[in-house]
Amino acid sequence: MIDAHCHVDFKEYNKNRGEVMQRAQEKLRAIINSGASLGGNRRTLKLQEEYPGFLYATLGFHPHNAVKADSTIIDQALGEIVDNIDKTVALGETGLDFHQIKGEEQKKRQIDIFKRFIDLAVEFEKPLVIHARDSEETALNMVKNTVPQVIFHCYGGNARTASAIVDEGYYLSLSTIISFSDHHQELAREIPLYSMLTETDSPYLSPFKGRNEPAYVEEVVKTVAQVKDTSRDEIDRVTQKNAEKIFRL
Repeated sequence: MIDAHCHVDFKEYNKNRGEVMQRAQEKLRAIINSGASLGGNRRTLKLQEEYPGFLYATLGFHPHNAVKADSTIIDQALGEIVDNIDKTVALGETGLDFHQIKGEEQKKRQIDIFKRFIDLAVEFEKPLVIHARDSEETALNMVKNTVPQVIFHCYGGNARTASAIVDEGYYLSLSTIISFSDHHQELAREIPLYSMLTETDSPYLSPFKGRNEPAYVEEVVKTVAQVKDTSRDEIDRVTQKNAEKIFRL
């Protein structure tokens, strides 16, 4: 199994990160740790050095942070991403989150920074990891026919947009929220396995009480297998193969 999106660099793991990583290594083929800020990108690169061949880095700037951050910080983050581009398996997470947006200026700021990541993905021929909430169709329209390889991480939009994403040849990543969400289970029923990745989005969206962690991606595999009425081994095999392909592991 592969956890295609997590944040083990976050402070929630500071007290026992080693134990979390050990549990992940016992169960998983690999994890993809996504940088979400300037500091997060730096921590992610450090973790990649500590866990070579198991933890892989994507470097980005979360749309929530994009709204709050000073322009000089964003420029610095983008510069460091370019400097470390050969150490990444993808760019992101980046994207749009209109769920709690306050005014058109914040929306425009997210869009402008997302465009910069789109340009980098095209220039360096890297997959783009997209965070899209209440903005899935807008994000899709911005990348289609432009970015060849895209992952819509922790997808929770509607089935119609999911189908359009599949038609573009892009991937949708389903998180551990599937364990307790009827909507996400219905999405899993509709999304073809060849377009699917599995993730935890740790430390969020735990299928159990408390903090999430990469080893729990097993719960996604288990639930998708139930929904699609097939074996866990088949879900494991295909989603792992998909992740290995898109991230070139």
